[in-house]
Amino acid sequence: MTPTPTAVALPEVAQARRGQDGPFGVYVHVPFCFTRCGYCDFNTYTPAELGGANPDAWVAALATELELAAARLGGRRADTVFVGGGTPSLLGGQRLARVLSHVREHFGLADGAEVTTEANPESTSPEFFEAIRAAGYTRVSLGMQSVSPFVLGTLDRIHSPGRPVAAAREVRAAGFEHLNIDLIYGTPGETDDDLLRSVDAALEAGADHVSAYSLIVEDGTALARRVRSGELPAPEPDVAAHRYELVDARLRGAGMDWYEVSNWSRPGAACRHNLGYWGGGQWWGAGPGAHSFDGALRWWNVKHPNTYAQLLDQRALPVAGFEQLSAADRHTEEVMLALRMRDGLALSVLDAGERERAATAVSDGLLDTDGQRLVLTDRGRLLADAVVRSLLG
Repeated sequence: MTPTPTAVALPEVAQARRGQDGPFGVYVHVPFCFTRCGYCDFNTYTPAELGGANPDAWVAALATELELAAARLGGRRADTVFVGGGTPSLLGGQRLARVLSHVREHFGLADGAEVTTEANPESTSPEFFEAIRAAGYTRVSLGMQSVSPFVLGTLDRIHSPGRPVAAAREVRAAGFEHLNIDLIYGTPGETDDDLLRSVDAALEAGADHVSAYSLIVEDGTALARRVRSGELPAPEPDVAAHRYELVDARLRGAGMDWYEVSNWSRPGAACRHNLGYWGGGQWWGAGPGAHSFDGALRWWNVKHPNTYAQLLDQRALPVAGFEQLSAADRHTEEVMLALRMRDGLALSVLDAGERERAATAVSDGLLDTDGQRLVLTDRGRLLADAVVRSLLG
């Protein structure tokens, strides 16, 4: 007999930022993918891994979690909603509409709320985008990754090279306010031309926001096994840095500017939901494996969709664990996150030793300062993680 799953009880803590100040977001994790990309280590499951997926049962469990979450938080309306995964577009337009309806019912949406869903090109259509736009979604984040057939094959992406551009045009035709396109650079065998053609395709398709991420070989993935066996070479850091500079130059030349190390946008098109994460905001993460943060406490849900659903059948929050952040923890995260932003970090946040190390980084050409704030230079962005470590000592 399968044992009944149990959840971890969240403490009722005196939260540092429990009130209505600052942005509040809802993240919804969709755990379903048609296939698993070779580089991905996200909490996702194919139909074969689940013995057949039941999206309607997942939506029902999600509705229960949102109900329990809203009762715990007491009246927080969502400034932003972000549906990620996984592949949210596999749910189809009507189920995604129901997801947003449940968020509205249990939390409510603030005036002018930003509502985003991720989508993979191969599981979308004009009718899909029209349905979610009518439901109230305002932004689509489309996974292009590359237009190079070789790069797509290496990454185990299943869409054709031209489908992301067609999907992007369908997003615009449906009347969405914002379109984000995701790119990956640094894939073994990729050329400069492969990357620049991908950036140009994103721009020509009407994106007003581009996210570009260096390929990371994550332990336990198919890509890691191929690199370990010698089938593929490991990504080269110097090549990745060069490719980052190519992306930055091309996007700046097209009128976009960076607002976070891996994100560029036209004026007014920055992703407000992600700004909430980076700015220390609060959010509830619903769905299998999703993480939440209330200003002082971070917690995460059980990963497997079946366990998640069983716990919610018992009307128990599906929490797998939590951590109480100390003042030192919050300081570390503020430095780490703020320094990745175009607005930078207030010098007043740093202690005396950190300010001395910041002065060294300014002398080394890694940081700029106006005497009030620290901002990464172009060279500093290439070494952002190292800059953060040096400041924190």
